[in-house]
Amino acid sequence: MDFGLVLQTDPPASEVVGLMRRAERNGFHYGWTFDSSVLWQEPFVIYSRILEHTTRLTVGPMVTNPGTRTWEVTASTFATLNDMYGNRTVCGIGRGDSAMRVAGRKPNTLARLAEAIDVIRDLAEGREADIGGQSLRLPWVRDGRLPVWMAAYGPKALALAGQKADGFILQLADPYLTEWMVKAVRDAAADAGRDPADVKICVAAPAYVGDDLAHAREQCRWFGGMVGNHVADLVAKYGEHSSMVPQALTAYIKAREGYDYSHHGRAGNPDTAFVPDEIVDRFCLLGPVESHLERLRQLEELGVDQFAVYAMHDAREDVIDAYGASVIPALSS
Repeated sequence: MDFGLVLQTDPPASEVVGLMRRAERNGFHYGWTFDSSVLWQEPFVIYSRILEHTTRLTVGPMVTNPGTRTWEVTASTFATLNDMYGNRTVCGIGRGDSAMRVAGRKPNTLARLAEAIDVIRDLAEGREADIGGQSLRLPWVRDGRLPVWMAAYGPKALALAGQKADGFILQLADPYLTEWMVKAVRDAAADAGRDPADVKICVAAPAYVGDDLAHAREQCRWFGGMVGNHVADLVAKYGEHSSMVPQALTAYIKAREGYDYSHHGRAGNPDTAFVPDEIVDRFCLLGPVESHLERLRQLEELGVDQFAVYAMHDAREDVIDAYGASVIPALSS
């Protein structure tokens, strides 16, 4: 199993770079960041510094979207980083939550996302692509490679990930839901004539190592609120009791009243009081190292290739070091 670290690009950027360097020293292979241009600093600028100060870390957004940048700019940015540092980037992409809504726009449609996945990958790898009837190619790209991994929860998005993406990003670590969603992605890949094993599976969730479960839950409760934004969209689309979306995912948002993006992804978020302890325990990895290993082995058996640690809490260095000392050596393939 591979491991990644997920950070927000809060200033100072030097701290983000330092934590990514620490992650690489501890055996992490991926460095991910949020991508929401109003809420945080520009990640692609920071990726250049991370790549300069690491040797093997693969970096990318978790996740960007097709609406905040034109597709040729997104592709050119990835291709430039790859040309400078070797093919060490990955494009995590989704419909867009905070990046779009903070700017007063709705998340992108799945049809737009599907088109963008193909265009961004093709351009970044040096192939010609059509954007709005205009054929474009980046003539300077040589031997470029850009895996595109898609974040998804709902049935249509899961199907799209299986049909087109190089990897699937699931932002929660509940084994039951992981099994259900991985099956949906792999079935869609097979139906599209692809080898399901070609679609990498990444589970991303907060991890907090320690014996004080009450404190760990409070540090990670924000995650249930963040996931709840996507779940609320699914309930609005499919209904509260739809057979197309598991009740294990949707039931907990009944008490959700709203969401203020100024607290997005942060410990102590006041808009996440509706998230019960049971959801925090299911969606996140909390407790001593042994508890993390037990859950990660369950996920590995379900076909998860990478676990990406959300480290938006008060023990970022501690969790990076604990994973480097005790978790990654036990699970690295």
